[in-house]
Amino acid sequence: MIEILKNEEQNRLNRLIDSAERVVVCVHVGPDGDAIGSALAMQSILRRRGKQVSVVAPNRFPDNLLWLPGAGDVRVYSPSDTSLKDLLHQAQLFLVLDLNEPSRMREMEEDVMSCSAPKVMLDHHLNPSPVWDMAVSRPEMCATGEVICHLAAQMGWTADMRQEEAVCLYTSMMCDTGAFTYNSNRAEVYDCISMLLRYGIDKDRIYRNVFWTATVGRMRLMGYMLYAKTEVFPHSHAAIITLTNAERRRFNTKNGDTEGFVNMPLQIQGIKLSIFLAEDTEQPGVVKVSLRSVDDFPCNEMSAEFFNGGGHKNASGGRLYCTMEEAVQVARKSIQAYLHLLKE
Repeated sequence: MIEILKNEEQNRLNRLIDSAERVVVCVHVGPDGDAIGSALAMQSILRRRGKQVSVVAPNRFPDNLLWLPGAGDVRVYSPSDTSLKDLLHQAQLFLVLDLNEPSRMREMEEDVMSCSAPKVMLDHHLNPSPVWDMAVSRPEMCATGEVICHLAAQMGWTADMRQEEAVCLYTSMMCDTGAFTYNSNRAEVYDCISMLLRYGIDKDRIYRNVFWTATVGRMRLMGYMLYAKTEVFPHSHAAIITLTNAERRRFNTKNGDTEGFVNMPLQIQGIKLSIFLAEDTEQPGVVKVSLRSVDDFPCNEMSAEFFNGGGHKNASGGRLYCTMEEAVQVARKSIQAYLHLLKE
């Protein structure tokens, strides 16, 4: 395991945690498996240390994560929820997980950042904002869950780690690597997995819970998306998938039913890049963008240049403020701009 903090940093984090009775764990908008898994693991770890801990998310997380231990305790932010606002303003420490910029908390940002309590960021994304009181940023790591695994070992939290915490951390790493199919070639990733397995987790069951527990709507939507909504550019080694909210309603899908769809075109021989465009279910006029790639194609650079986003080399995301038709044109333009790399 890696010691990710210097001695003075470790001492500082210990002081911040020891001096806080009420801790709030925050994650980014559209929380995924890494965000929720990491947050629930930290919630349990800190509760074992006698802390009052609450996890707050800017909006709902996917239904395929509801089985995670502690998921029922997650509070979903609402500007009109005065009790939640009180909870935030009474916090004595914030742990901000799986996000580098406070803007990724969206509407929740103002309430969190206006609080006087120290804010500690634990994350693995590039270019962290300088606003945090303490930042533990390791972009080379596959997931925030991996950051917490190494941190837990260094801080001594693994001595009495519970199985449910190991389940949450494994889920976070599995989700952010597409079940360890990308961004997971470092040996240290498997050091973490080996450690987590010692707590008796059933990794096969975790995989089934996340990826193989599908609704009828998801299965039918998947077939429809592959047949009717996937545009393949064989000479550009790229593909674009689109999904509207009308199509979501047509197939009666649940929150999280599109998890993994962006990876499907990468199974086509010769495809290096997949772009998934989906209308936002909460904000009209917004198209959410997910990008996945193989080998050395830089999704994060394309996302920053064309989709107001960023992320990792092989897995990135962004947002467009336009119609779906306009978003498709932007996606096609991005493919043309990066054609020289796609054809390598």
